[in-house]
Amino acid sequence: MRRGLSALLALASLAGAETKKCTGTLYLTVDTGSMSQAERIRTILKKHNVKATFFVAQERTIHEDKTLDASWAPYWKSLVADGHSFGSHTFRHGKLTGDTPDGRIRYRVNGKTEFLTKATFCEELRRSDTRFAELTGRKLDGFWRAPGGHTTPKAIEYAASCGYRHVDWAPAGFLGDELSSEKYPNTLLLKRALANLKAGDILMMHLGIWSRKDPWAPQLDPLLTGLEAKGYCFATIGEKYGRVYGR
Repeated sequence: MRRGLSALLALASLAGAETKKCTGTLYLTVDTGSMSQAERIRTILKKHNVKATFFVAQERTIHEDKTLDASWAPYWKSLVADGHSFGSHTFRHGKLTGDTPDGRIRYRVNGKTEFLTKATFCEELRRSDTRFAELTGRKLDGFWRAPGGHTTPKAIEYAASCGYRHVDWAPAGFLGDELSSEKYPNTLLLKRALANLKAGDILMMHLGIWSRKDPWAPQLDPLLTGLEAKGYCFATIGEKYGRVYGR
């Protein structure tokens, strides 16, 4: 009797494994922002048991503090405990606007243009890494994302030399949460994402956008449901490229 029951359980387990086979893998990434949707996003990810990759910078939040202030330590620690991956989004969230002939990077931040050398640009990336480790006890993975996706040849080169690989997003992976909600309502953005995403795509959204009146974040729930129904699985950028520590 026991032997027969064991056989049935084994068959059930195999059947379950078959139903969980992926038709493809997607990579959800989340950049810092106003943090207005931070807890909602964490809750949705836990509901679906989806691991994402968060790119962190020191940005102003709706609570009149900043994303890497001590007040946000519990939130970041909870994401670490949930098993997510993390990368640098620069520290001051400025805009990379170009390279100079002598190899410096133009960096527009706080209304002024700075000229970063290899050393000072690497320090800009590491400041988020250092601060995140102070808050959570965990270093960032060896990835970075330029604010707005604006990169320069030297920024890519210098970041790689100090241990950070740049991570962009797929055209279909731009979920549109920073677009006008009047011109791009949530229903349209959700429909577009479900129709156009394909295996291997990197998706991008934010923990909150100041300018969008109707937050997109609640649509993450039906988006994940729809993608899972298509057979997609999710993985972190750390799982895609391998994690690098000790920079």
